[in-house]
Amino acid sequence: MRRRGWAVVAAVIAVGVLFVAVFPTRTWLAQRQELAATEQKVVVLSKLNAEMAARVQRLNTDAEIERLARQDYNLVRPGEEAYAILPSPPRPRPAPEAAGEDDPGFWSRMWDRLSRN
Repeated sequence: MRRRGWAVVAAVIAVGVLFVAVFPTRTWLAQRQELAATEQKVVVLSKLNAEMAARVQRLNTDAEIERLARQDYNLVRPGEEAYAILPSPPRPRPAPEAAGEDDPGFWSRMWDRLSRN
Protein backbone atom coordinates (compact mmCIF):
# COMPACT_ATOMS: atom_id res chain seq x y z
CA MET A 1 0.00 0.00 0.00
CA ARG A 2 2.83 2.38 0.81
CA ARG A 3 4.53 1.59 -2.50
CA ARG A 4 1.34 2.40 -4.33
CA GLY A 5 1.11 5.70 -2.45
CA TRP A 6 4.68 6.62 -3.34
CA ALA A 7 4.02 5.73 -7.00
CA VAL A 8 0.98 8.02 -7.04
CA VAL A 9 2.96 10.81 -5.37
CA ALA A 10 5.80 10.36 -7.90
CA ALA A 11 3.34 10.43 -10.80
CA VAL A 12 1.72 13.60 -9.47
CA ILE A 13 5.15 15.21 -9.06
CA ALA A 14 6.12 14.18 -12.62
CA VAL A 15 2.91 15.67 -14.03
CA GLY A 16 3.54 18.80 -11.97
CA VAL A 17 7.04 19.11 -13.39
CA LEU A 18 5.62 18.73 -16.89
CA PHE A 19 3.13 21.52 -16.30
CA VAL A 20 5.69 23.76 -14.65
CA ALA A 21 8.65 23.15 -16.98
CA VAL A 22 7.72 21.68 -20.37
CA PHE A 23 4.58 23.52 -21.38
CA PRO A 24 5.84 27.02 -20.51
CA THR A 25 9.11 26.21 -22.27
CA ARG A 26 7.26 25.31 -25.47
CA THR A 27 5.25 28.51 -25.22
CA TRP A 28 8.42 30.52 -24.59
CA LEU A 29 10.14 28.98 -27.64
CA ALA A 30 7.10 29.68 -29.83
CA GLN A 31 7.05 33.28 -28.62
CA ARG A 32 10.75 33.65 -29.43
CA GLN A 33 10.12 32.47 -33.00
CA GLU A 34 7.18 34.82 -33.35
CA LEU A 35 9.25 37.68 -31.95
CA ALA A 36 12.06 37.04 -34.45
CA ALA A 37 9.57 36.96 -37.35
CA THR A 38 7.95 40.17 -36.14
CA GLU A 39 11.33 41.89 -35.80
CA GLN A 40 12.14 40.90 -39.39
CA LYS A 41 8.83 42.39 -40.53
CA VAL A 42 9.63 45.59 -38.64
CA VAL A 43 12.99 45.84 -40.43
CA VAL A 44 11.37 45.36 -43.85
CA LEU A 45 8.55 47.80 -43.10
CA SER A 46 11.00 50.39 -41.76
CA LYS A 47 12.96 50.15 -45.00
CA LEU A 48 9.76 50.56 -47.06
CA ASN A 49 8.71 53.46 -44.86
CA ALA A 50 12.05 55.21 -45.47
CA GLU A 51 11.69 54.69 -49.24
CA MET A 52 8.17 56.11 -49.16
CA ALA A 53 9.30 59.11 -47.12
CA ALA A 54 12.03 59.81 -49.67
CA ARG A 55 9.46 59.54 -52.46
CA VAL A 56 7.17 61.97 -50.67
CA GLN A 57 10.04 64.46 -50.42
CA ARG A 58 10.76 64.03 -54.14
CA LEU A 59 7.09 64.49 -55.01
CA ASN A 60 7.08 67.83 -53.20
CA THR A 61 9.64 69.29 -55.62
CA ASP A 62 8.69 71.16 -58.78
CA ALA A 63 11.14 69.18 -60.88
CA GLU A 64 9.54 65.85 -59.96
CA ILE A 65 6.03 67.19 -60.54
CA GLU A 66 7.07 68.44 -63.99
CA ARG A 67 8.78 65.12 -64.80
CA LEU A 68 5.67 63.14 -63.88
CA ALA A 69 3.38 65.54 -65.77
CA ARG A 70 5.46 65.16 -68.92
CA GLN A 71 5.96 61.41 -68.56
CA ASP A 72 2.53 60.22 -67.43
CA TYR A 73 0.18 62.88 -68.78
CA ASN A 74 2.05 64.16 -71.85
CA LEU A 75 1.75 67.75 -70.66
CA VAL A 76 3.93 70.54 -72.05
CA ARG A 77 4.74 74.07 -71.00
CA PRO A 78 3.12 76.98 -72.81
CA GLY A 79 4.90 77.59 -76.11
CA GLU A 80 6.16 74.01 -76.42
CA GLU A 81 4.79 71.58 -78.94
CA ALA A 82 4.11 67.95 -78.18
CA TYR A 83 4.69 65.30 -80.80
CA ALA A 84 3.54 61.73 -80.65
CA ILE A 85 5.37 59.12 -82.66
CA LEU A 86 2.91 56.46 -83.65
CA PRO A 87 3.90 52.95 -84.61
CA SER A 88 3.91 52.18 -88.30
CA PRO A 89 0.83 50.44 -89.64
CA PRO A 90 1.11 46.69 -90.03
CA ARG A 91 2.26 45.49 -93.40
CA PRO A 92 -0.49 43.96 -95.49
CA ARG A 93 -0.18 40.23 -95.91
CA PRO A 94 0.09 38.97 -99.42
CA ALA A 95 -3.06 37.28 -100.60
CA PRO A 96 -2.72 33.52 -100.70
CA GLU A 97 -2.48 32.21 -104.19
CA ALA A 98 -5.66 30.58 -105.29
CA ALA A 99 -5.32 26.87 -105.96
CA GLY A 100 -5.57 26.60 -109.69
CA GLU A 101 -6.43 23.67 -111.89
CA ASP A 102 -2.73 22.77 -112.14
CA ASP A 103 -2.32 22.04 -108.41
CA PRO A 104 -4.66 19.24 -107.34
CA GLY A 105 -3.82 19.58 -103.63
CA PHE A 106 -1.95 17.53 -101.08
CA TRP A 107 -4.50 14.77 -100.52
CA SER A 108 -5.07 14.26 -104.24
CA ARG A 109 -1.32 13.91 -104.84
CA MET A 110 -1.05 11.43 -101.98
CA TRP A 111 -4.00 9.38 -103.32
CA ASP A 112 -2.46 9.34 -106.78
CA ARG A 113 0.88 8.10 -105.40
CA LEU A 114 -0.75 5.40 -103.30
CA SER A 115 -3.11 4.20 -106.01
CA ARG A 116 -0.39 3.91 -108.67
CA ASN A 117 1.66 1.37 -106.70
